[in-house]
Amino acid sequence: MNFIEQVKEKAKQFNKTIVLAEGTEERNLKAADIILREGIAKIVLIGNPEEIHHLASEYSLEHIGKAQIVDPMNIPDEQRYIDLMVSLRGHKGVTPEVAAKQLQDPLYLAAVMVKAGDADGEVSGADHATADVLRPALQYVKTKPGISVVSGAFIMLLRDTMFGEHGMMVFADCAVTPNPTAQELAQIAVTTGRTTRAIAGFDPRIAMLSFSTKGSAKNELVDKVVEATRLAKEMDPALQIDGELQADAAIIPGIGAKKAPGSKIAGHANVLVFPSLEVGNIAYKLVQRMAHAEAIGPVLQGMAAPINDLSRGCSVEDIVGLVAITACQASEA
Repeated sequence: MNFIEQVKEKAKQFNKTIVLAEGTEERNLKAADIILREGIAKIVLIGNPEEIHHLASEYSLEHIGKAQIVDPMNIPDEQRYIDLMVSLRGHKGVTPEVAAKQLQDPLYLAAVMVKAGDADGEVSGADHATADVLRPALQYVKTKPGISVVSGAFIMLLRDTMFGEHGMMVFADCAVTPNPTAQELAQIAVTTGRTTRAIAGFDPRIAMLSFSTKGSAKNELVDKVVEATRLAKEMDPALQIDGELQADAAIIPGIGAKKAPGSKIAGHANVLVFPSLEVGNIAYKLVQRMAHAEAIGPVLQGMAAPINDLSRGCSVEDIVGLVAITACQASEA
């Protein structure tokens, strides 16, 4: 059983409700049909009910009738949502009229449904840019208590099983925050640990990466990683984390033992936290292409409830997998 199949089986145990904001988009509908058929999650589709049922018939989808369909032009809980939105963002100029207009946008409606507790998570982005998905999520769902930064993790499945957890590693941040502060980098480390437990299913051993190992180089960039490591340990004292470590010291036992003697992480890391988005994005793409690894993600982390963004080039299978991942994240939340 491959990794995504394992995640799907895990998601079935939680019976979470995931909202698909792009409910009339072909790939979303076909994915919803599979999810409902296999019992991976409950599904809310946002869109015109007549159009959804027509498309389901056109695509020969047999299980869409099990989904809850919410029409953004005729929302049963509209007043409850408006009241919630005004209470959260009235100080930002959100009046009942502004809230009502925002709810006509499926991405805003999906985010507010999650905030209201009517869905456990959201998957969108097949037809929208990442910024469009994140904007309403950040406005209404917001980040977790104690977390101010959103980041993106990739589950890396390597052919060489000597690395990480039998070939599985988690990389972050590879998708969202360009130049995190030490505080933000610490938050990224802690949330990536949570993602690792919820989705990858193993205990994280986190290496905070740099071009220095334990003081071998002196630079303000190194200082940031050292401070981030200290702050992450304060945030979660049970976290297995060490830094600063060079990449080879983090993943090769012999080098780890030589460069960082006494470290429980050096040479045995299964989670790599990069010092900047530039480094993380370059690193995951190099590993993906040159080592022929499978990169699953990005999985967005740090939100108070899971909101995940699809690539606009995604497949039906990608959507099914990301819904399963989102359900697992929701179980952790």
